[in-house]
Amino acid sequence: MSEHQEADDEAFTETALIQAIENQIEAGEPPAALATLNKLTLVGFEREESLQMMALVLAHEIQAMLRDDRPFDQAWYEQALRALPTLPDEAQ
Repeated sequence: MSEHQEADDEAFTETALIQAIENQIEAGEPPAALATLNKLTLVGFEREESLQMMALVLAHEIQAMLRDDRPFDQAWYEQALRALPTLPDEAQ
């Protein structure tokens, strides 16, 4: 895969993850999504930066699901969202 294709794939993936977060916020499900966005905005993060951090948490959980061949761990996901701005890799 060329570097250009890799960059396009990464941009597409980030866009898809951010769209998933936006959908969660709009649907109010899980409630931790909107609560996390509000908290991050309150402490001074821009909306876009907040969404990117939340997308990283979602990506982390999706990677763990694929790696461990297990279902989505909603409890871990909500806990990790609430821990932001500390990212999952930093918390371990």
